[in-house]
Amino acid sequence: MGVLLLIFAVIWGIGWAMRVPVALRLALMAGFWAVAVSALFVLPEGGMRAALGGDPRGLLVLGGVSAAVLGYGALLRRLRRRGAPGEAAPVAGTFREAELNRYARHILLREIGGPGQKRLKAARVLVIGAGGLGSPACLYLAAAGVGTIGVVDDDLVDTSNLQRQIIHRDQGIGMPKVHSAAEAMRALNPFVEVRPYQRRLTEADAAALMAEYDLIIDGTDNFDTRYLVNRVAVELGKPLLAGAITQWEGQVSLYHPAAGAPCYQCVFPQRPAPGMVPTCAEAGVAAPLPGVIGSILAMEAVKHLTGAGQTLAGRLMIHDALYAETRVIALRPRPECPVCGVTHG
Repeated sequence: MGVLLLIFAVIWGIGWAMRVPVALRLALMAGFWAVAVSALFVLPEGGMRAALGGDPRGLLVLGGVSAAVLGYGALLRRLRRRGAPGEAAPVAGTFREAELNRYARHILLREIGGPGQKRLKAARVLVIGAGGLGSPACLYLAAAGVGTIGVVDDDLVDTSNLQRQIIHRDQGIGMPKVHSAAEAMRALNPFVEVRPYQRRLTEADAAALMAEYDLIIDGTDNFDTRYLVNRVAVELGKPLLAGAITQWEGQVSLYHPAAGAPCYQCVFPQRPAPGMVPTCAEAGVAAPLPGVIGSILAMEAVKHLTGAGQTLAGRLMIHDALYAETRVIALRPRPECPVCGVTHG
C-alpha cells in the first residue's frame, strides 16, 4: 500500500504545481486505486502484490473511507450554497439578495422604493404583439422586475423585423416571436415569469386570457385587434396602455374608463378609411421610433403599477421624431361611446 500512497502523493503534488483542477486529480487517483484493487485480485503472491499491500481489503477500506469523506464534504458545500443569501428561496413578497442588487436603482427612487418594487414583482402584465412596440416594452418590463409577463403573437421572426424589433436576433429568424421574446426576457432577468402565447387574439379567448392580468399593453398594428382589446379591457375593468407608430410619428395613452379616463374608442370612434393610415410595412418606419414609443409604454406601465407620478390616463402623448417635438393633449370620455358610455353615464 505504501507504493500506492506514494503514487497518490506524486499525483497530488504535480497536479497542485501545474494547477490541475482538484476534480481531475481525484479522478486520476481513483483510477490508480481501481487498477491496484484489480491487480491484488489477480497477481500472484509476492512481488508487486506485496508492494501494494498484499490484501485487497485494505485498499477497499481506504477507498470506502475516502469516498465517505469526499461525499460528506460535497454535501456540506451543497447545503452552504443552498443557504447562501443569493440562492435562498424568498418568502412571499420579499426579495433575494441578488434581486435587491438588481433593483437597487429603483429602490433608491423615492417614488418607487421597496413598496413599489414589491408591487412590480406581484404585477401581471399582458403584452399583445411582440413586434416593434412589444420588443422594448417587454425588455424593460422584464428589466424592471414585473413578476409575470405574458406576450401574445402568432407571427414568426422575419429578416425585415430586425431593423427595429430589438428583442429578436438574426439566429432566431423563422422562430415564433413569442418564444424568441421569452428567451430574451429570461436571459435578461431570470427572476421574472414569462408566459408566451403563440396565437392571434380572438373574440373566443380574449376575455379569458386578459382576465388573468392586471394591465394590458397593446402594441398591435391593426385596428380590428385594437378595438377588440379595448372592448374586452373595458368589460373586465382592466387598464389598457396602447401605442401606435407610423413613419416618424408615434402616440401613447392609458385608457381606463373604470378610473374615469376615456377608452380607446372614445378617442378613435371609427376606424380610418382603407389606406388612410398605412402600416409600417406599407409606409416604412424609422428604426428607433418603436424603441421610443415602446419604452414610453413600459415607463407608463411602471408608473401605473407603482403609483409613481402622473400617468397618461386621460392624456394622449404624440411624438414627432422627425422634428423632435412631443406634445400632450387632454382626452375626455364620450358619453355616447358604444363601449364605455354606460360606464361614464
